Amino acid sequence: MPSNTTASSGHKSGKKKGRRARLIVIVLVLAIVAGVGYGAYWSVSTVRASFPQTKGTIKLDGLSGPVDVKRDGNGIPQIYAESDADLFMAQGFVQAQDRFWEMDVRRHTTSGRLSEMFGKGQVKTDEFLRTLGWHRVAQKEYDTKLSPETKKYLQAYSKGVNAYLKDKSGKDISLEYAALGFTNDYEPQEWTPVDSVAWLKAMAWDLRGNMQDEIDRSLMTSRLGPSQIKDLYPEYPYNRNKPIVQEGAYNSATKEYEGKGSSAGSQSQSQTGGAAGTGLAGDTQAPDGLQSQLSGLSDILDSVPDAGLGPNGNGIGSNSWVVSGDHTITGKPLLANDPHLSPQLPSTWYQMGLHCRTVSKDCQYDVSGYTFAGMPGVVIGHNKNIAWGMTNLGADVTDLYLEKFEGDGYAYDNKVLPFKSRVETIKVAGGKSKKITVRETGNGPLLSDRNDELVKVGKKATVDSAAPDRGDGYGVSLRWTALKPGRSMDAVFELNKAKDFSEFRKAAASFEVPSQNLIYADTKGHIGYQAPGKIPVRGKGDGALPAPGWDSDYRWTGYIPQSALPYEYDPKRGYIVTANQAVIDEDKYPYKLTSDWGYGARSQRITDLIQSKIKDGGKVSTEDMRLMQMDNSSEIAKLLVPKLLKIDVKDSYVREAQKLLEGWDYTQDPDSAAAAYFNSVWRNILKLSIGNKLPKELRAKGQCLSVEPAGNTGPADEAEPVRECGQRDAETAQPDGGDRYYEVIRSILDDEDNDWWKSPKTRTDAETKTRDQLFGRAMEDARWDLTAKLGKDVDTWSWGRLHRLTLKNQTLGVEGPGWLQFMLNRGPFKLGGGEAAVNATGWNAAGGYGVQWVPSMRMVVNLDDFNKSKWINLTGASGHAYSAHYTDQTSKWVKGELLPWSFSEPAVKKSTNDTLVLRP
Repeated sequence: MPSNTTASSGHKSGKKKGRRARLIVIVLVLAIVAGVGYGAYWSVSTVRASFPQTKGTIKLDGLSGPVDVKRDGNGIPQIYAESDADLFMAQGFVQAQDRFWEMDVRRHTTSGRLSEMFGKGQVKTDEFLRTLGWHRVAQKEYDTKLSPETKKYLQAYSKGVNAYLKDKSGKDISLEYAALGFTNDYEPQEWTPVDSVAWLKAMAWDLRGNMQDEIDRSLMTSRLGPSQIKDLYPEYPYNRNKPIVQEGAYNSATKEYEGKGSSAGSQSQSQTGGAAGTGLAGDTQAPDGLQSQLSGLSDILDSVPDAGLGPNGNGIGSNSWVVSGDHTITGKPLLANDPHLSPQLPSTWYQMGLHCRTVSKDCQYDVSGYTFAGMPGVVIGHNKNIAWGMTNLGADVTDLYLEKFEGDGYAYDNKVLPFKSRVETIKVAGGKSKKITVRETGNGPLLSDRNDELVKVGKKATVDSAAPDRGDGYGVSLRWTALKPGRSMDAVFELNKAKDFSEFRKAAASFEVPSQNLIYADTKGHIGYQAPGKIPVRGKGDGALPAPGWDSDYRWTGYIPQSALPYEYDPKRGYIVTANQAVIDEDKYPYKLTSDWGYGARSQRITDLIQSKIKDGGKVSTEDMRLMQMDNSSEIAKLLVPKLLKIDVKDSYVREAQKLLEGWDYTQDPDSAAAAYFNSVWRNILKLSIGNKLPKELRAKGQCLSVEPAGNTGPADEAEPVRECGQRDAETAQPDGGDRYYEVIRSILDDEDNDWWKSPKTRTDAETKTRDQLFGRAMEDARWDLTAKLGKDVDTWSWGRLHRLTLKNQTLGVEGPGWLQFMLNRGPFKLGGGEAAVNATGWNAAGGYGVQWVPSMRMVVNLDDFNKSKWINLTGASGHAYSAHYTDQTSKWVKGELLPWSFSEPAVKKSTNDTLVLRP
């Protein structure tokens, strides 16, 4: 852990040894590079050429005064300036120093220009991204929606980035550009304000809500009936897992939500239903053609590179909670946040502080926290008055529409309307450019234009008699809130300088996409919550299934007013927990936010931990908050292990594994053999009861089964088995094992003869007809699965050996040659925690045990003394491989440790290792 005092000579000696060790590693890597015959000699100076200058003085044209950049022992910068423009210009310069490769890849993603960097292999991805048009929407936001002040900050930030780029070649900027030079003559271009704004669209895409659930429910109809699908999307357990907002009420007279002590009556007009509540709309099966369409669409979605926030929208989660001073040791609130995002190297987050030497109308900011490289301001953190955190609300902000084509137009209310179209040119490194035509209906862009299979099956799609004749077929379009210009960039700066709950809520009103749970605390002792976002109100339909685009009754009729969105302020219970559970009981609220909440396993565990701490007058400390973040308890294990221990196991080897569960406390520590075995049993229970009954479009690739043909109505012994193999990537296959499946299994657990427990006989296993028979078979399968993976001796088993995280550079560390991946990637690391645990190191039970998403950072903010706050990042400040700060926080992150978080100028000065002065 870095010292808060000036380095001693012994500390300097340690730093020298560290540098020497890194040089040895670099030399060894260079030897490997030379040995594989790539024909390039990379000297140590080449590898180190892009490392940032962190001491001395640099002259920057455009500054109005000197700026100090103070970095601590982990390379985390705190910037001090005398004007807003200088502050954000310096932020752009410093982030480019550490992370420009990451920034450049991000902007090529958001603008659909990856082929310019990486060649023809990215053309299909670019086609889809151009169809979505993120960068075009960002340009409209910048031109028409953002405040003049925000534009000034974006321009200053861009000026700082470009000041860093000036007179630098690619190899001077990062190792990745030098590697890219083997096959491409690409050179970075200047940064623009719109490049920053577009990143919010990538955020919104990863956090887009329930589009995948819409697709999955439709795909299920080829194998499952409406009641079975309803089983797999159970109702939210409000009686057991509490929603976020529990106090206050919607006032039907004022059309506003009153979030503190309100006694206003609630005349619910809730648009509930959808798959989570009532099964498929109309309890009808989707047509076969639509099955194929949606399968093709799902393949497209899987191919889109995620923004680092999650595996293409699946498994997204986060924890945040705040405890009022009535229940803390300090007498002031404590606020914790740990967003669960896709692991990235470098981390999605970049820690930094932005400080005006004197806060005034010319320099308004004194804020510190987590930023995105490529975007000015602080996304999550605190200023001198308030702190805030975020988790994904999961609002249903996307709808898919079937579109009826008529010649060169599309049908709408018995009319034929022309497509809105444009031609896009995709430049390809080392190849010819490609032109595509993007078409849009009134609902949005035609995703089906990007996949030939969607066009073919659209011609075969069958619909009910009220639909127009198929003609040339049906297309699929996307309506999504993020495709309309908004003001979310304004919200970032408004949050950064908010002084109280009123200003916090005002900032939240601008935070249109992505829709997030915003949690709040202030130095005066108040705590609060606000649900922001641009959330649609629908005419017909509930968004659970694709809607008929030719019928105006299915259009969106508007958006939920910000004043009507749920919030809480100083609730009597003294704490607020958000962990992707339901925002509010649907019976107490007139609008539909979504039908696809997380099911509350994490949120209720956090609530239970808080309640156990504060009962009988107990007080919560910063360390208590940290320990809660690291809670590894498995809620599904508590439910199932007592049942598993009652199974009479005959096989001595399986019995040996079963005994691991005796006396287990349900914690998933990395060295736990019991956790390893239980999670394998859980995986096999899901596979046997549910996974093997799902259509191939949802099952993981490589999982092949002999199944009865879909639609067969004859006797089972007359059916000719069909060999079907799964088509989904491991990260998105079903059943994923999340807390939705906790509820599915809980609902049938005491029905020992339920049909879900029936599993057919195989070449090696007997048929199961009851719960205990299936549990016994799952325990046996798990024993041999772990024997193959971990060895025969159960005493050598551990959860961490199965549940491993490899940090990969998201470009060349994934697709580059092996020697380059060796240079850029780190790990594997053995982790504890698990899916739907508070320490949510997520894994997909259908795809394997590997870690798919993680607490991407952790923070605990102390509102009594900000200098006693704590934070940690998944990797480090630097994006430069072999920098001392590339992954210097990872080992502490793995152990659940937190770093000191200095905020006041004296505290920052005390923890500073390097100071760089930027001068006009």
